[in-house]
Amino acid sequence: MEGSIVLYPIMAMGHIVSMVELGKLILRHYHYHYRFSVTVIIAEGPILTPDVTAFLRHVSETTSSITFHHLPSLSIKPSPNQYRASIHTEFIHLNNSNLRNAFETISKISKVRAFIIDFFSTPALSVASDLGIPTYYFIVGGAVMLSFLLYLPIFHKQTTKSFKDVPTNHLHCPGFPPIPASYMPDPVQDREDQVYNDILEIGLNLRRSKGIMVNTFECLESTSIKAITDGLCVPDAPTPPVYCIGPLIATRKHEGEAVNQCMSWLDGQPSQSVVFLSFGSRGVFSTAQVREIAIGLEKSGQRFLWVVRKPVSEDNSKHSSVEIKDPDLDALLPQGFLDRNKERGLVVKSWAPQVEVLSHKSVGGFVTHCGWNSVLEAVIAGVPMVAWPLYAEQRLNKVFLVEEMKLAMPMDVSEDGLVSAAEVEKRVTELMESEEGSVLRERSRKMKEEAMTAWTECGGSSMTAFQKVAESWINNP
Repeated sequence: MEGSIVLYPIMAMGHIVSMVELGKLILRHYHYHYRFSVTVIIAEGPILTPDVTAFLRHVSETTSSITFHHLPSLSIKPSPNQYRASIHTEFIHLNNSNLRNAFETISKISKVRAFIIDFFSTPALSVASDLGIPTYYFIVGGAVMLSFLLYLPIFHKQTTKSFKDVPTNHLHCPGFPPIPASYMPDPVQDREDQVYNDILEIGLNLRRSKGIMVNTFECLESTSIKAITDGLCVPDAPTPPVYCIGPLIATRKHEGEAVNQCMSWLDGQPSQSVVFLSFGSRGVFSTAQVREIAIGLEKSGQRFLWVVRKPVSEDNSKHSSVEIKDPDLDALLPQGFLDRNKERGLVVKSWAPQVEVLSHKSVGGFVTHCGWNSVLEAVIAGVPMVAWPLYAEQRLNKVFLVEEMKLAMPMDVSEDGLVSAAEVEKRVTELMESEEGSVLRERSRKMKEEAMTAWTECGGSSMTAFQKVAESWINNP
């Protein structure tokens, strides 16, 4: 039995990495027996950043079993202050005619048995539906994100207000603890904004799919998963089958001077003595915030490995940028900071090999922006976290990391959006030295074991879920 599985990610690093890992997973288990092939649709345009381009080049050079089908390049001009989420959705919509042509080309070689889309690729659902191709969603975030997307249409019916206009009220979403409306992702705060309607449409269209795959595992998010599978998030319609097939994280091993610098330095540190600070491919801070972090780290006396990106704004509420330029550390950090801390701290510019760092025996804590890929990487490494969300759904992730999963402690932010040096010092010290930190470390160790168990051949929850969704592709007439 031959057939193609077609994947359609958006061109954002956190999304495409997970989708490529899904493609590798499919090939590992179903290429030889069922002759399944994997094709990844690449929609190029103004949202294609250098880091994504480099990643795609690496995968195409090292993973010949995955075919990349590039759609014709389109040019769009985003409007001022337009959310990236809305740009992605608009770009996918404009590419629908190109996608239809791509399906015609692929179908000449083999039958398309499944079309797997990122949730921001929702406009492509209509093309696949017209062609009779079964469509599945892959949620690169966790079950928390899926719960929110599924329940957003219910929130929409319950009120005419925007989330930003009810900041003091706590919202009640199935499987969630009570959460302030201000914790909802930034793109949906204003219901008059186009991106709100785009994401509302995603929530409605998830129900039309043949199934939903989620990059999580049952033990990690049991409360949210149960609420979804019990139908509580879609009380007015059937919920499609949900398959928790995580954790899927990047398997690429990095090389180069930056990698050698980080790993060599870690090799010289005591076991579980280093706190790692990194805020994803888009996380940025103001100059003032970078200095507060530096002062807090120095006062804490802890060993640290810190990834610093160049500030792009002095607004303490601006935390996301795709601009990648190395910072001038001497100008950015307090005078003499690097010299005073050279024996117990390493500051690297812009990037570090995160999976390798978290897996190193010297790392005992992780200060993170709560991006889902970073969360899973910490879980697999068994490293406890300090949760410092910056954008997107990360505030929701923080609530669950701290209150439900109990794998992290929170970083408290002041009303002006700044985290003080005293708060950084306090949290880093607590994570590395306190009894609470020890409890988190033990819970993280046990969750690491659960993550490994999820993919065991006999009875692992993620393995079982993956086999079930693959059976639906196999049985597609």
